[in-house]
Amino acid sequence: MEFKKKGKKFFPALEKRVYVIRRVRRFYSVVTSSREFRKRKMQRFKAASLVRNGLHSCRLLSHCRGLCSLPDHALNDDLDHQVLVEGKAWSRTAILNRPSALNALTTAMGARLQKLYKSWEDNPDIGFIVMKGSGKAFCAGGDVVSLYHMINKGKIEECKQFFSTLYAFMYMVGTCLKPHVAILNGITMGGGAGVSIPGTFRIATDKTVFATPETLIGFHPDAGASFYLSHLPGHLGEFVALTGERLNGLDMIASGLATHYLHSSRLPLIEEELGKIVTDDPSVIEASLDKYGELVYPDETSVLHRIELVDKCFSHDTVEEIIDALECEAGRTNDAWCTSTLKRLKEVSPLSLKVALRSIREGRFQTLDQCLVREYRMSLQAVTKQVSNDFCEGVRARVVEKDFAPKWDPPSVEKVSNDMVDEYFSPLSEFEPDLELPTELREAFT
Repeated sequence: MEFKKKGKKFFPALEKRVYVIRRVRRFYSVVTSSREFRKRKMQRFKAASLVRNGLHSCRLLSHCRGLCSLPDHALNDDLDHQVLVEGKAWSRTAILNRPSALNALTTAMGARLQKLYKSWEDNPDIGFIVMKGSGKAFCAGGDVVSLYHMINKGKIEECKQFFSTLYAFMYMVGTCLKPHVAILNGITMGGGAGVSIPGTFRIATDKTVFATPETLIGFHPDAGASFYLSHLPGHLGEFVALTGERLNGLDMIASGLATHYLHSSRLPLIEEELGKIVTDDPSVIEASLDKYGELVYPDETSVLHRIELVDKCFSHDTVEEIIDALECEAGRTNDAWCTSTLKRLKEVSPLSLKVALRSIREGRFQTLDQCLVREYRMSLQAVTKQVSNDFCEGVRARVVEKDFAPKWDPPSVEKVSNDMVDEYFSPLSEFEPDLELPTELREAFT
């Protein structure tokens, strides 16, 4: 709910955030070179940042790409140039460099990023890390067209490697011992959010387009989405996960998905400023970002102005009850938003709706690593077709053949059984290993 103060709109959590920021800055006034202390400092800072940005409060592009699609002409990108590196005085910048594919993530990119981040963490002359994308996107997600072809060729082991490599890197971002700054200028979807939102700082701009549109291709919001979406205000996470609807940069800063906002024309200034900083102290980096950041609020069309209605409809226990609540509101008020939301829910995979809802609900009580391990199981179920062929059918219909007429199996929410949903959350077999993450060496972020 929004209020007015001194003629300006503001959200109730803002005053609490100011208090938290002051507490954090007092904490970071103590300077030490101890690696263990820096680790604890980063963990406390991240926790405070989540509170500050409302992630712990009580509360597609049209036909867009799921994890992300990949144009055929981009399949043979030079692997050595898919991730570029810029060196600055006290930082390193990783540049996702597949602009023709909206910087879609591949297994090779995940492996290269892991290697780079490990070396940067171990280098005492590097204080913090920056990530950005080339072209009009930050990162539209994982390369689902490549996955689609791998599945059809029976290369399931390569699919497993894809997910395990990228999920492991996302965990590395979430447990990074050094401050992490992601510049989300442009399309930021699926896996693109997975390699940025777990980090320390996320800069949104007027060109930022965020979404988790996986239900549109018969998949589930993955790449840590069940962790960060489940901590959004109210039941906004369920709305975003089930519908795949877009949020802009203003929505991201208001909901806590982003930590800073500035107009894209000012990005060269902030990048120049970051390049000059000699520090590993996140409070110093935050002060620099604050200097250029803008105080903005969601426009009148934002779903955040409908948060009470979102909570009313998407707080129900089942997808059927959510749909009934929306239909009731649409009939009672003739609200166009309710009607368009219902239309959206009827376009996506019925199985994905139920799987996504359960995933978000479980994510509220799990750490980042637990969410990634569970999502890995779910992703393997999707690519092995043990429960349904919806993933391949969704990619075929929306990205490959583009007839936009997927034949979902089951075809309706009513025909999705509890057993099907349960199986989606189960291991492939008793011999199939779960995703292994270095939780003993890198403490999970809660």
